[in-house]
Parts: sequence; C-alpha cells; structure tokens
Amino acid sequence: MPAKTTHLANIIRDLPDRPGVYQYYDKDGKLIYVGKAKNLKKRVSSYFTRDESLVGKVKILVQKIVDIRFIVVNTELDALLLENNLIKKYQPRYNVMLKDDKTYPWIIIKNEPFPRIFSTRHRTNDGSDYFGPYASGKMMGTVMDLVRQLYQLRNCNLQLTPANISKKKFKVCLEYHIGNCLGPCEGLESEEDYRAKLLEIKNIIKGNISSVKQQLSGLMQQYAANYEFEKAQVVKEKIELLERYQSKSSVVNPSIHNVDVFTYCEDATSGFVNFMKVVSGCIIQAHTVEMKKKLDESPEELLTLAIAELRERFESNAEEIIVPFKPEIEMPGVTFTVPIRGDKKALIELSERNAKFFMIEKHKQIERVDPERHTKRIMEQMQKDLRLKAQPLRIDCFDNSNIQGAYPVSAMVVFTNGRPDKQEYRHFNIKTVEGPNDFASMEEVIFRRYSRVIEENQPLPQLIVIDGGKGQLSSAMNSLNKLGLGGKVDVIGIAKRLEEIYYPGDPLPLYIDKKSETLRIIQQIRDEAHRFGITHHRARREKGTIKTELTSIEGIGDNTAQTLLRKFKSVKNIKKASLKEIQQVVGLAKGKLVFDYFASPSSE
Repeated sequence: MPAKTTHLANIIRDLPDRPGVYQYYDKDGKLIYVGKAKNLKKRVSSYFTRDESLVGKVKILVQKIVDIRFIVVNTELDALLLENNLIKKYQPRYNVMLKDDKTYPWIIIKNEPFPRIFSTRHRTNDGSDYFGPYASGKMMGTVMDLVRQLYQLRNCNLQLTPANISKKKFKVCLEYHIGNCLGPCEGLESEEDYRAKLLEIKNIIKGNISSVKQQLSGLMQQYAANYEFEKAQVVKEKIELLERYQSKSSVVNPSIHNVDVFTYCEDATSGFVNFMKVVSGCIIQAHTVEMKKKLDESPEELLTLAIAELRERFESNAEEIIVPFKPEIEMPGVTFTVPIRGDKKALIELSERNAKFFMIEKHKQIERVDPERHTKRIMEQMQKDLRLKAQPLRIDCFDNSNIQGAYPVSAMVVFTNGRPDKQEYRHFNIKTVEGPNDFASMEEVIFRRYSRVIEENQPLPQLIVIDGGKGQLSSAMNSLNKLGLGGKVDVIGIAKRLEEIYYPGDPLPLYIDKKSETLRIIQQIRDEAHRFGITHHRARREKGTIKTELTSIEGIGDNTAQTLLRKFKSVKNIKKASLKEIQQVVGLAKGKLVFDYFASPSSE
C-alpha cells in the first residue's frame, strides 16, 4: 500500500464520531478544502469509499489530498460557523465562495451627547449603536428620510457637553431657524427629551413601527385633552406619515414578526440565495448572493452555508427561518418553516422572484461583456437539464405540417449555440406517404436528412428535437437505427400540451422547470420549426390551389399559368383583366381561352 494511502487510512481510522470541521491539505501543505460534519468519521470516510459515485471534481480533490486535520466542536451549528470562518480566512480552492466584494452601509447613532444619526461604511467599537448593514442604499435612504421628516435632530459636529452648553460656547445655526433642529447647543432642548426621540427612532429602524404609532397616539390624545390642538395636529401628521411608510413597506400580515426568509435558485455553475429580514410584515433588509459551485454541491449544502454567512453578517437573531426546503443543519432555538400556503408562502415566492431576477441580471451582464462565457453557461445548463452526453452546440428540430394529408411537408430548423441558424433551415416535401400519417412522414424525413449527412460526411448535431410525443419519437428512432446512428446522437421528443420531454425507450416523460432557460430554448426552437413548416405548407397549398384552377382550363399548361401569375399576381386579378390585357401576356389564342373561361357563368 502506498505511503500516502496508509497515512490517510490511519487518520480516518482514528477520527472521532463527533461534530467537527475537517481540513484537506495537498502535497505543498496548502489547505485546499474545509468541510463540516455531524460525524467526522463517517463524513471523511465517505470521500474515500464511494469511488463509483464521485463526480469528476470530487475525484480530482481526493487525488490531491495528502493530509487531513480536524477540529472537534460541541454541535453541528458550531461546526457550520467554524467552517464558514475558515473558508473566509483561507479561501480554499475547492470551497464555495460567496461572491460579494461590497462594503455595506450602516445607520449609526453616535455615542456622544445629543447623538447624531448618519450612515457609515466603517464600523468601529466606539460604543455607538449600529443598525444594518443595508444591502440596498435606497432602502437605508428611505429610512433616513423618514427619520428626518419625523424628528428634529442636530447634524452639526459640535461637542455638546453640559459644560460647553452652560458656558454658552455655541449659537444656534440656520438649521434651528428653518425648524430642522431644536437648538440643544444653546440648551433650548434637554438631553432627556432628545434621547426620548432616539428610542422611537431605534424602534422605527428595527421595523417596530406599531409601537411608535401607539406612543405617538397617546401623546396626541394627551395634547388634545389639554387643548393643545396645534401640538396634537403635529403629532397626528407624524402618525399619518408613519402609516404611509408602513403601507408601502408592508408585504404580508404585520403579525409575522422578526423572521428571516431564505430562498435558492441555481444555474449550471452557481447557486443564488436571497435573504430577507421581515419585521411586523415589513422587509427591513434584503440581499442576494451568488455562490460559485466547486464540487457540484447540492442546493441543501449551499443554502446552509448562505444561512450561516448572512445571519452572521446581518447580525440576525430571528428565531424563525422561512425556507423552501429544509437545510442540512439544526440550529438551537431556531425553527425552520417550509410553508405550503398563506402569508409565509407569499414571502417565499417574493424572495424566489428576487433571487431569480438577480440571476437573470447576472446572465445579462455576462452576455454583454463576455458572450462566449454566456453561451458556454447555457450549453452546460442544457446538458445538465436534458441529461445529454455532450453540450448541444447544434440542435436540429423537426416538425410536420399537413391538412388531412394534403400537401404534407416537414421542416427542419437549426439552433447553433442556442440561437437560430437560418442558413441551415431546410424544408421537405413528403414523397412516400399518402394520407395524414405523421409517424410515417417523420420516419421518411429523418431518414432522408441523415442519410444525406452521412453521404456528404457532414457533422452530426449534438441533439435532435422531434416536435411530438412518443409516436413521432419512435418513428424518428426507426430511421436513425437503420442508418446506424442510434445512440450516437441524443434525441428527445417534446409534447405540445404539457411541455413533456420524452426519451427513446423511456415511457415516463421529464418535466423541466417552466421558467428555466433550457425549456425556453426548447420551446423557441419548437415554435420556430412550427412557424417555418406552416409558412412552407401554406405557400405550397396556395400554389397548388392556384395552379389547379388555371391549369384546369383546357389548353393552359403550367408555364402559361406561371406567366399569368407573375404578371397579375393572383387569379382574382386575372378574372378582372380585359381580353386585350391577357392576350398581351400570353398571346391571342391562349389569352382568349383564359378570358372566355373566367367570363363564362360556370367559372363563378
């Protein structure tokens, strides 16, 4: 047994059956992966005993491991938090990283006499109160604007100590004269009254607007009882301002108080997690992060990592977390809720929309600045969603068109790198099938198309899409098998009604997320094949109908009919033309035949 294998086997054998964090090191002593475990021995052993099920990237990771170290902790939650901190500190190559390089702003209530309130991106341990961070500057600005409209606070940086105020070192400024400040610098406002306002402001920032409204309502009634109606009116206006703000920011029932919402969506290379902080039915914080996959991590793994990171970053202590599915962690004192209906389900749907909007915007940015990377991502996603052997760089799609078997045609459209390639479009007139038989028509067209591809040594597509269900798909496979192409190219059928994806030999369909890019492209190519086929069918039908009417005139053949149509554009115009006009086009004898035919009552 090689020394490396013996060394790792000895470490694994001695691992404890306890929660903890394991660390993998390569031959250079570099940390390449950090993981958490409910049971260290079972988790680490699984990497070395399941060779058959390991995906490619995990196999590469295992091959590079030459040393294993571990840290035992008390609970699985402790392991998750330690794992998160180690990943941020060392950034191992094979660990998921949250792509987030922003410094988010905070609202600070400064630790000083008559505290100022302002925003900052730098948090220090100076005894001040910090609220946030705010992922959206607009959201923070809305809160700050509300506070300024409700309360008169100083914004100067004077040292308003009792000694300085008593010595009358300061004079009121313009802010006092325009009503934005009550003049604490000259002792015109007490520190007790000022701090009472700050308590209300803290509640507003935390989202506890209802408690502030109750306090203001009591104050308004007190003023009214003392006949101080002007003061009561000022307080009333503040209450109305709070109600307008609350009505705009409330998204669900106000009884949903202090909960976190996390949702997840993904593409082939990244996971996207949206976080919302909800207090009294209002969203007071919201943020979405992208997580680059390194080892084909599951949604549960990525969601768990994001929950730990974002709750720590936003200092959330919510005792309820609303999620679309249970993550791989149990957190003491925290309840995970997977709602099925109601207000909490509405929150999940809102959060999911935000995650998907973020993902779509990322895709648009990549498409603008790096089209090749955008195309590669879509191809990888389609390969994964449709379970293909290769990325579908070229897709051929076939569709039949006929009316009760008359003028049967078939269309082939081609998408290259996810986009229409119109130079490669082809249409086929059905030659060997009589009557309305879509199955036989599909079999003929597929055989004709790919026998020519083989004869001319053209490259095969990576994917063939058949517009139809199991019957059309089986017919297509009959031809491909005759040509020896069965199994050499992926083939799927798409049923129109329920958007079901069928595979050869599999009676059960595959259902793809109706909002996914993969289904959108498959629908687009199917609709394009239908459009192209219908257009050709209509043209052939019209041509056949017109030629039948003209060539039914004794003595008028195809060439004469085409000459007349080129000149007059339609049979209707020919009927309206004079004898002289028709004879100028096709001669005296044929012109008289046509004119007399349409002039006779039997032609009506």
